[in-house]
Amino acid sequence: MKKYSLKYKAAFCAFLLSAMLASCTKDFKEINTDPEASATLQPALVFTKAQYDGAKNSLNQLLGTMQYTTSFNDVAGWGSKYVASQSPQSFIVFANAYQQEINEITLVINAVKADPEKINLLATARIWRAYCFSRLTDLYGDIPYSEAAKGFTSKNYTPAYDPQKRIYLDLLKELEESALSLNAAKTTFGGADLIYAGNTTQWKKFAYSLMLRLGMRMTKVDIGLAETWTKKAIAGGVITDDADIARMRYLSQGQDINKNPVALSLYNQDYIKADGISNAEGGKYQDTFIAHLKDNKDPRLGILSVVYVNGVADTSLAIQKGMPATLSSKPANFVTYSEPHQKTVLAQGSAKLLFSSAEGSFLLAEANLRGWYAAQSASVLYEAGIRAAMKQWAIIAPGDGLISDLQINTYIKYHPFKSTGTFEEKMEQIYTEFWLAAFPDAQEAFASYRRTGYPALVPVMYVGSATGGKIFRRMLYPTSEQNLNRAALEAAIARQGPDEFLTRIWWDKL
Repeated sequence: MKKYSLKYKAAFCAFLLSAMLASCTKDFKEINTDPEASATLQPALVFTKAQYDGAKNSLNQLLGTMQYTTSFNDVAGWGSKYVASQSPQSFIVFANAYQQEINEITLVINAVKADPEKINLLATARIWRAYCFSRLTDLYGDIPYSEAAKGFTSKNYTPAYDPQKRIYLDLLKELEESALSLNAAKTTFGGADLIYAGNTTQWKKFAYSLMLRLGMRMTKVDIGLAETWTKKAIAGGVITDDADIARMRYLSQGQDINKNPVALSLYNQDYIKADGISNAEGGKYQDTFIAHLKDNKDPRLGILSVVYVNGVADTSLAIQKGMPATLSSKPANFVTYSEPHQKTVLAQGSAKLLFSSAEGSFLLAEANLRGWYAAQSASVLYEAGIRAAMKQWAIIAPGDGLISDLQINTYIKYHPFKSTGTFEEKMEQIYTEFWLAAFPDAQEAFASYRRTGYPALVPVMYVGSATGGKIFRRMLYPTSEQNLNRAALEAAIARQGPDEFLTRIWWDKL
């Protein structure tokens, strides 16, 4: 009986399987097609995603390198301690960029480039592509550029690495051509554009502002090119007014992609409990940053920093203090150290600045020092930069980031520009203030520091350092490149230098 029972069960299973296969074959295409998906690429939707991904993809560990934050934990403290065992953390921006924003913005460009009526869509996509690639090359140096994102179109899965100088020159060309091609009479991305909602005048200013940033980046390696492109940028018109700030707007609710990525990352990793003691990754502000703000009676301290006293956030100046980066275990007085303010730095609906009016003013101040811009004095521009840097917190976190004019004027009064100082003394003033203005965009502060040497940070000496106690000069290529694109990688290393943290990229020369 058991024998027949098994036989019939087997026959029934075979019948059921054949029925299932038949049903799977019938209407297979319809069943396996998402009814809400489109067979045609929607440039506006992909452009929005490229903006989200490009603004999100940054190396937040550089907050420690720029001595804003630190941790007693070796993993979380890698950026401030340079711990060799945590070196793979430096791969992340490279690893994410090509499959996300670089691929996405290339899809947009390919979809709109043939239609003259979509010239604004093409121009803004090219400008955004230049922003994304500039951030990427500034971290790693030589990277895949001219052959990047061609896997879909030409099945090129092993793109060559371009020399950084060639990348820079092409980015500058892209910015110039795109700015000149913008036409207010043509269609735009409109609401799909999270930065300017399609405003072509502001996109033009953003393009020229990026040109100014990249032009100044070359002062150590090619002063002639730096001067040429800086003057072109200034003539085109750069961002110096708050109304023109390039910023990504976010929401405090909903999906994580809609939230400020820096605030979300810090909040989730360390500060979700908001009690000053339960920080999962052991993070706090670093002593360098807090000491500078406190010693200079900087009014930003009260809106950026808190110390938890009996579980309550306290912004009192007297109790703020940063934690040393040299700690290797949780100190008994951990709760007494300063950490980011929940309502400003950690506000998930806050804006992220991509290019601020403060940066525009500081770069123009340097241009004046070099004799490349005479419309305003370096002193006026320096003060304008400070003023904008303090007022931008009311833009980032409306209501909670407000600093009064009296506070700003008092700070400027006690930190006057050294008009009779040396060139280097003036540069130190300008770019120490830029370091404060850039927070929490540590990646941009890192680029500025490598070019100017300011602020004059003292490297952290910690056991197990990958750099011998020196501050990084670049990030490492992902190890996956050795397996997937070895020949191109080796050619880049042979040209640029060893794939090491202290190898200097093209524009970062002694």
